[in-house]
Amino acid sequence: MAEGKGFGKTILFGEHFVVYGLPGIASGIGNATTATVEKADKFEFVDNRPETPGYKEKKAGEIGRQIESLLAQFDIDKEKNPIKIVLEGNLKCNSGVGSSAALAASISRALNEFQNLGMNIEQINKATYIAEEAGAGTASGIDNTCSVYGGFLTFEKNLQGEPNKIETLTVSKPIEIVLATTGITQETKVVVGDVRAKKEADEKWFEKVSSDYKEMYGKALEAIKKEDWTTVGEQMDVNQELLRQITVSCDEIEEIVKTAKQAGAFGAKLTGTGRGGYVLLLTPGKELQEKVAKAVEEIGYETLKTEIGASK
Repeated sequence: MAEGKGFGKTILFGEHFVVYGLPGIASGIGNATTATVEKADKFEFVDNRPETPGYKEKKAGEIGRQIESLLAQFDIDKEKNPIKIVLEGNLKCNSGVGSSAALAASISRALNEFQNLGMNIEQINKATYIAEEAGAGTASGIDNTCSVYGGFLTFEKNLQGEPNKIETLTVSKPIEIVLATTGITQETKVVVGDVRAKKEADEKWFEKVSSDYKEMYGKALEAIKKEDWTTVGEQMDVNQELLRQITVSCDEIEEIVKTAKQAGAFGAKLTGTGRGGYVLLLTPGKELQEKVAKAVEEIGYETLKTEIGASK
């Protein structure tokens, strides 16, 4: 039996904007999906990952496309050489935490081990990205990179098809965050397509939003390097306003943001696809993390207390 792991992720800055070549900042989190692969009498895919109700059903098409892509990439004929793939782990499936990338990364690693291919981390990342593209239609590349590499990183997609620009960021210690789930699942392909349609309908407007984003990104990057979490939180709030402008927020996200800020969160914004999924709340220190998580839970939302910035 061969095994593989793919980490969950959260995007601090750049969701949707990274699709168009703008830089983003993200981090792996401690929660992960694990995959096992073994020979079988017939092909079998078993998904035992914990989930937000309805996630796997809504994402069935996307998951199926990812599996087919991975089988093709690793040259596995499921009729002639059937295998059994089992997914588990403590990463709860939901939009915005890198569930689909963690699926692809964990299976890629397991298939690499199963076939004794000796792939390096860059090759695993490429296989994960291709599977992400097959599933979502358009992939920024940031989710798979976080899932495979872990830790803090900056990311810039190369729109000409050359290697993406990835740089790691080191901080002195991991930073506490809260991830609050809206309980809503969205298909990435649909939301990305909606944003693209708005961009194409008004290129000047999108250029202005992109310019504002780039200015914000520069401030955020410098603040992370200085470990100035107050400024990082302020720039998260700016990023959330830009995400509102491109119509990927929703009432549930806004309710969580308002409650978290009132409880003392340094910053609060959606993370990932948007229109549901997770909200990232910056809460340095265990005491603040507990306070903010409790406030959000009291208005009816589930939370995950975790950290960003740790090396994997």
